[in-house]
Amino acid sequence: MAQRNTYREDEELEEQINLHDIIRVGAYLKPYLGQVARILAVVITMSCIVVSVPYLTKVMIDDAIPNKDLGRLGLLAGLLAALIVVYEIGLRYRTVAITRVGQMMLKDMRRDLFTHIQTLPFSYFDSRPHGKILIRVVNYVNTLSDTLSSGLINVISDVFTFMITLVVMFAIDWRLALWSLVLFPLLVAWVYVLKVLQRRAFRILSNKQSNLNAFIHESIAGVKTTQTFAQERTQFAAFQEQQGEVRRAWMRAVHIQFLMWPGVQTISVMTIAMIYYVGVTGFGGVAVTTGTLIAFVGYANNFWNPVINIGNFYNQLITCSAYLERIFETLDITPDIEDRPGAKPLPTVHGRVDFNDVVFRYEADGRNILNLVDFHVEPGRTIALVGPTGAGKTTIVSLLSRFYDVTEGSVTIDGHDVRDVTLDSLRRQMGVMLQDTFIFSGNVRENIRYGRLDATDEEIEAAAKAVHAHEFIMELPDGYDTTVEERGSTLSAGQRQLIAFARVLLADPRILILDEATSNIDTRTEEALQAGLRHLLKGRTSFIIAHRLSTIENSDEIFYIDHGQIVEHGSHAELLKRRGAYWRLYESQYAMIRV
Repeated sequence: MAQRNTYREDEELEEQINLHDIIRVGAYLKPYLGQVARILAVVITMSCIVVSVPYLTKVMIDDAIPNKDLGRLGLLAGLLAALIVVYEIGLRYRTVAITRVGQMMLKDMRRDLFTHIQTLPFSYFDSRPHGKILIRVVNYVNTLSDTLSSGLINVISDVFTFMITLVVMFAIDWRLALWSLVLFPLLVAWVYVLKVLQRRAFRILSNKQSNLNAFIHESIAGVKTTQTFAQERTQFAAFQEQQGEVRRAWMRAVHIQFLMWPGVQTISVMTIAMIYYVGVTGFGGVAVTTGTLIAFVGYANNFWNPVINIGNFYNQLITCSAYLERIFETLDITPDIEDRPGAKPLPTVHGRVDFNDVVFRYEADGRNILNLVDFHVEPGRTIALVGPTGAGKTTIVSLLSRFYDVTEGSVTIDGHDVRDVTLDSLRRQMGVMLQDTFIFSGNVRENIRYGRLDATDEEIEAAAKAVHAHEFIMELPDGYDTTVEERGSTLSAGQRQLIAFARVLLADPRILILDEATSNIDTRTEEALQAGLRHLLKGRTSFIIAHRLSTIENSDEIFYIDHGQIVEHGSHAELLKRRGAYWRLYESQYAMIRV
């Protein structure tokens, strides 16, 4: 498993090939084996053409031209032309087909990654830079697509070309074939040494690019805070540092990469010169014709590219294994909350909620967040949860929505344990609105419709009117069709919350959860919203978390939560009469207002 870190820390990547992860990729290649087989057939045909061209040239030079056999010469020339045409057609087919297979594999893997990420717990996203999550879904998958589709097929072609070239060379003249291989060990050593250095260089580059990506993502998300505290220069300096590391890593990798071709070219020229020398002088008992000599030069050239490509593929496979580790690490994370075996859909509920001696802690050996919380809510009642920060209010509603599972006890809705029903059927009957509302890029109408995709325009407007959002929406340039930016940056905080509230209400949930849902709404808007809520909350079981006590005075019952327990409960009037914890909280708030 990869270590969790920030943008300041490099992710440790494996330097060895993990065959288990590469085998797992076979699942993504399996649906396209028919296409891969056709591509391989074309690739092998092209390799045969590459090997045949020098031999046909030999025959033309040694036989057809000296004997002035114009008929045979024309036939060979026509055959060469036909083979070249077939090769070009095959090259185009191979390029397009390999790209298509690679893109389909990319699509499937990215689909699985994105789908799985949607199921992961909140803690996964809280503990990892989002930029490093993003780079796994985009950059790493792109690299894998190239390596495991085109790379794999091309290396098969290179191995086949290399082997058949050797066979033909030894069949033509085994002595000259041996001389052609004299410098081959030097070539292999050169390629291997550079590939080790290059692998390390590009591994470092990948880490630095991942860090830069994470930093940019974090900086964009926090740009308002940066500007608020006038820390643009600090962020710029940090950006320059991260960017400088990427540049230095890139230049190191490029310097090493550019050593490859001059070395290979030098060895290639030395080998060709040796072939000419041995062939012309007859050194070592070699006696060959001019055509054979020219054919060997062509075959020697066929050696270099396959060896380089095989080395490149091995290097890619090392990097690919490191990326696969990251991807499969994400895919192997088991969601904390998922449907139990045999879970059944939750039928349409009336809204009775029971917490039966609930104990909850985030870790098995951690402290209790909730301690024997026990309460029973009849359908249609509105329950307010108040108390100090960290008391357990949000945890209670999170257990009801089953974002977490209870450690001890049970939570039931209409007598159904929430752990025994499907998550989809449970959450579709709940409306949850948080303080940090999220507005998607699009228009206002689409954002409200997100609560129920089959809702009509009339139903959307009715929901907006119910929460008093209709008035400000109609004042926007295009009304409900007004385009809003990502996260609703063009709207005020109160407007975003009203739109989000209309979205929740449009879903017509049986149980409504408002977690500080009115914290960013001004007093005038809050008064209008309260009037709508009194009508809309009828018939729904509702849980409202609020620090502003004015928003929950009309609740049927108020629970004061502290240290994971219900300290006291009752109506607003009853709790004030007791002059307990709720009364002290109420007095402290209104004392501040009076001041």
